[in-house]
Amino acid sequence: MSTLKKVGYFQFNPVLGSPRKNREKVRNSLNNIQADLIVLPELAFTGYSMDSREEALELSEEINNSPTINMLENLCRENGFSIAAGFAEKYKDKIYNSAVLVTREGFKAVYRKMHLFGFESEFFDPGPSLPEVYDVEGLKIGMMVCYDWFFPETARIIALKGADIIAHPSNLVLPWCQRAMVIRCLENNIFAVTANRFGSEMRRGKELTFTGASQITAPRLEILASASKDSEELTIVEIDINASRRKTVTKVNHLLNDRRSDLYGNPGVNL
Repeated sequence: MSTLKKVGYFQFNPVLGSPRKNREKVRNSLNNIQADLIVLPELAFTGYSMDSREEALELSEEINNSPTINMLENLCRENGFSIAAGFAEKYKDKIYNSAVLVTREGFKAVYRKMHLFGFESEFFDPGPSLPEVYDVEGLKIGMMVCYDWFFPETARIIALKGADIIAHPSNLVLPWCQRAMVIRCLENNIFAVTANRFGSEMRRGKELTFTGASQITAPRLEILASASKDSEELTIVEIDINASRRKTVTKVNHLLNDRRSDLYGNPGVNL
């Protein structure tokens, strides 16, 4: 199986409260694209600046009864790629700011955002589980969502579980993430695709502006692609996942094996 994989982001401006329009945008933009993995922004089908838990509940979908998941499954099957996308998820009595992984075989996995940002906690529940890693035709994928980047434990857990790449749906409003992802990828020797959105939304009379600048980052301080701050862009690059699997720092040093988890590990989590 080839270690060369085509990965990328689709940066666009989702319409707040219009899942149907956003599904049409994604389907029309990604049809006939050659890729192994495409990452979409956080809450790519609902928009971000919801006013209340009631609005979030109305816009969210159950994975097993979701027009959005059905569209993604068809799109992935027809084009032979996988998609990681932000998704407002309804599950029992909870609402999660989630990322879903859909492959050409169908729905694969969901990750529920652990670290809620700003007003998200007014209507989303914090994710109850650590991220997992999924093997999709030889590409090992872990997911995190937006503000999860601020916590180095998130990326480290994904790396410890054997991921080649972090799929990172985002709605970034602060200027730091893209620069920080270079460090996250260095300290874990891993690839990452941060798919941000652009544009602005109004919430309770205040404007929220998103920073765009989606980014594909390689293990050793290398930025493979970077989008503009204010335009729609679809970018695919080829990576060699062998680069993420070589965890040696020098001939005698190994990034993960040299950790002193006996001294700084947390109870219940082998960091």
